[in-house]
Amino acid sequence: MSGIVEQFSRFGAPRLAAMLAVTLALVGFFAFVMLRMSQPTMGVLFSDLNASDVSAILKDLDTRGVKYELRGDGQTILVDKTVVPRLRLDLASKGIPAGGGVGYEIFDKGDAFSSTSFVQNINHMRALEGELSRTIRSISRVQAARVHLVIPEKRLFERDREPPRASIALKLAGELDAAQVRAIRHLVSSAVDGLRPERVSIVDERGRLLADGAQSENGAAGLGIEERQVGIERRLKLQIEDIVASIVGHGRARVQVSAALDVNRIESRSETFDPESRVVRSSQNRTEASTTSEGGGGVTVGNELPGAQPGQGGNAPRDNSQKNEEVVNYEISRTTRTEVLEGGRVKRLSVAVLVDGTYSRGANGEMSYQPRSNEDLERIGQLVRTAAGFDESRGDKLEVVNLRFAEAPPTVTELVEQSLMQQLLSFTKEDVVRFAEIGVIALLTLIVLMVVVRPLLKQVLTPDPGAAARALPMFMRNGVAIAAPDSTGDPAGTRTLATVGGSDPLQVDMPSEGMLAIAQIKGQLKAQSVEKIGQMVAQNPADSVAVLRTWIHEKAAA
Repeated sequence: MSGIVEQFSRFGAPRLAAMLAVTLALVGFFAFVMLRMSQPTMGVLFSDLNASDVSAILKDLDTRGVKYELRGDGQTILVDKTVVPRLRLDLASKGIPAGGGVGYEIFDKGDAFSSTSFVQNINHMRALEGELSRTIRSISRVQAARVHLVIPEKRLFERDREPPRASIALKLAGELDAAQVRAIRHLVSSAVDGLRPERVSIVDERGRLLADGAQSENGAAGLGIEERQVGIERRLKLQIEDIVASIVGHGRARVQVSAALDVNRIESRSETFDPESRVVRSSQNRTEASTTSEGGGGVTVGNELPGAQPGQGGNAPRDNSQKNEEVVNYEISRTTRTEVLEGGRVKRLSVAVLVDGTYSRGANGEMSYQPRSNEDLERIGQLVRTAAGFDESRGDKLEVVNLRFAEAPPTVTELVEQSLMQQLLSFTKEDVVRFAEIGVIALLTLIVLMVVVRPLLKQVLTPDPGAAARALPMFMRNGVAIAAPDSTGDPAGTRTLATVGGSDPLQVDMPSEGMLAIAQIKGQLKAQSVEKIGQMVAQNPADSVAVLRTWIHEKAAA
């Protein structure tokens, strides 16, 4: 311990303070590196959460003792990547996250017998809105959805009833096309009794009106015509691009389709009678017979008596008549035809097709352009007419033009199958980020070792020149005993080495030349000193004993 204390005392207070500071800095740095390398890789558990869902998830994670991180204003939760699937399944079994709304599970809580009808209606409304929100969120590009339903109370008379309405607010990750907006409207209207799609309004997070639920029937019909026109143009464009790209190559054709639709609604009715096809509907027969006579005698009492025969008074001539009448009713064949032509019929099509030419590589490696022949353009036009349903009678137009595109086609490179080493070296984005962190930490560690640790160790391991000179024992050189340098020293920077036997003192320049000389002498005479002393003791045993006794007495007196 005395040697260790003496070694530290030779360093001095400033040097010890510097060594302590560097040591603490190194311990802190390597502790940070070890903690950073030992931390698990974090993965996203859930993102874009509301405050209620975040609170429920964090409470469950604290109960489980799982470490987590919050990012993105607390809307994103990160946990260990290895436990993400298990945590998602466990939380899903508990209905977390609920998405900021409640569904029909609201009826699982509370006592239904003690609730009033008003509370039950409100809970039913909340549950229906929550279920519709969850269903809408399952559609791609829809991140969040809120549904507001307005269902009026039922009235006694039908004329006093009001139709239900709905409002939907969406948070989108992209753009919704007309078909998706229409699908959402029909989805909500089918889930609510009496709700029509025209009564559903949809807006996005930027306040844009995607569907107007307050417009009239005419406005809804006009919106349907515009959607139908866009759908027809898009469908024809995709069909034409598909068939043309198979000939000229992908990306070497541009197609534009303009469809003019007839928005008029036409309703016609016609009746046709066929006189040749008759069917007896009813038949009526009527027969009448009458007899008249003229009496010659007068009126007597005998004629009026009961049982008297007519004509007893005399014979008179009689007039008999008979009449037959027949009425037959026939049903004539009749055809009634009603035709309704809704708006949205294609009235005219205009198709423009622009195709690029062909490219070939010359002997010098340069690409040369060649336009397409008229025969090729005619064949492409015939294919387009067939694919688009071209009809000249309604005034359809088609133009197929060959022009050179501003951008040349990319050079086709052969696909080479990846080897095993290439597959092993194909890293993901997370692997690259992890390797970058390890590389930065390794570089910082190397810098600290080279700049801080290496000079410090070199300085600590280098012996103190003054201590080496003070600790240099008396040795012999060429039979001359040389003592250690005097600590008092002269101002000129030289030290006098005492000699034995009256020889001249050896002057050595100090401290640089002197130290080099002492080190050189020490290295050269380390082995010779023992041999010289042994020879002197063998030659002069009495003197050697006297010198030893003198040293012992001096040491005892000191």
